[in-house]
Amino acid sequence: MLKINNLKAKIDNKLILNGLNLNIKSGEIHAIMGPNGSGKSTLANVLSGKKGYKISGSVLYEDKDLFKLDIEERAQKGLFLAFQYPLEIPGVNTSNFLKTSLNAIRKSNGKKQLDALEFLKVVKSKAAALKIDEKILNRQLNVGFSGGEKKKNEILQMSLHEPKMAILDETDSGLDIDALKIVADGVNTLRDKKRSFLIITHYQRLLDYIKPDFVHVLMKGKIAKTGCSELANELEKVGYENI
Repeated sequence: MLKINNLKAKIDNKLILNGLNLNIKSGEIHAIMGPNGSGKSTLANVLSGKKGYKISGSVLYEDKDLFKLDIEERAQKGLFLAFQYPLEIPGVNTSNFLKTSLNAIRKSNGKKQLDALEFLKVVKSKAAALKIDEKILNRQLNVGFSGGEKKKNEILQMSLHEPKMAILDETDSGLDIDALKIVADGVNTLRDKKRSFLIITHYQRLLDYIKPDFVHVLMKGKIAKTGCSELANELEKVGYENI
């Protein structure tokens, strides 16, 4: 699904990713943990197509060069990023945004676009399954939302898009236990043999609800250690410096 080979990334002449290697197969959930400044969010930004980085190495997504695809093409081909800090967009209705983004992806894949009634039925069903209040749909996108509401909105969008490869960049940051469970439910509901996840997190607590196939420790821009889900528990006990 995703093959990263010797990935290096610089910004303002500062090397952040320094020869990162990672192979994620279809149906796998990988978690990346690491201290501040280790390159976790940079990895998410590079994979999603954020500008401003000087990049070397290779990333293949479904055996195609990811760097030859612009941001829209990546989304259309099933790559989804849940942001660490979702943007507020005044004047844009949440429901309209979700409908437009979903239909853009459906159109690019040759699927019928949903009309207003069809979309409303789908989004209400998805929101109910994730225990998300429908009132969020009538508000301006992320404007005045709490941190938890913003993250719930990201998970609702992910549930609608049903991506092939989802990257969650510290989606659990600042969440209470109820919101954390909604994030986990969003991942677990979509989990299947054809869909993969890359979960970037500081803490082990999210992985209590989402059991990853692999846990990687990112240190100084590269993978320092890889293990099973128990590695997250070990990190919680001994910290990163002792790995």
